[in-house]
Amino acid sequence: MAYQLILTESYTRLAFRFLKRHPELKRQYAKTLALLEANPHHPSLRLHALAGKHQDLHSVSINLSYRITLELLIQGQRITPVNVGDHDAVY
Repeated sequence: MAYQLILTESYTRLAFRFLKRHPELKRQYAKTLALLEANPHHPSLRLHALAGKHQDLHSVSINLSYRITLELLIQGQRITPVNVGDHDAVY
């Protein structure tokens, strides 16, 4: 069961800036998005729900230092990334 990534204009701008600052992560970032679209529950993504002010969001890991926060609308098989960055920037 494939999921659909919905890339908003604001997220695309954030991702562009993130990848410009971290060109060494382009391959890992692309792999994370592809895996997220294929199976958001894959163990290597470390998908988890957030709490507090981000309680409606989830997070997946690009690597141990960088995360993508996202709205996960599983009923419609839609995934909308919201932010990308290191742990402190995303949370």
